[in-house]
Amino acid sequence: MALFDDEWMKSFQAIWNEEPDLKDALAEIGFNSVIGYGTQDEDTPRGFIDVQNGEVVTAGEYNGEELSWDIRADEKNWEKWLSKGIGMAGMGMAVTTGKMKFKTGDFKAMIKDPRMAGPFVKSFEAMGQV
Repeated sequence: MALFDDEWMKSFQAIWNEEPDLKDALAEIGFNSVIGYGTQDEDTPRGFIDVQNGEVVTAGEYNGEELSWDIRADEKNWEKWLSKGIGMAGMGMAVTTGKMKFKTGDFKAMIKDPRMAGPFVKSFEAMGQV
């Protein structure tokens, strides 16, 4: 299973939907987004999830879906964050130094809202379980 391929994304979907700190926390704020994940050197993301009211309803290989968020990093950084976690400070540093880029989506607005920032960090923990 390769990082962000169809099988990987479907595993991530199952883990996300079992995690109350993601699914339930985001349902409370009516969170709906299509999120793409990939590497900085590729034109398009590799995989995506479609989150409706906090729950991932579709996940898989990216096929041109319109994205609310498009998160990119080098594969070595993804692997480091998925094995060791990232935390709020680490995420801020990753964005500041350009190790994590948001091609689509407003990182600053999201990180200032604890109702979104906490689950965003938690999503990296869920990814680490794939």
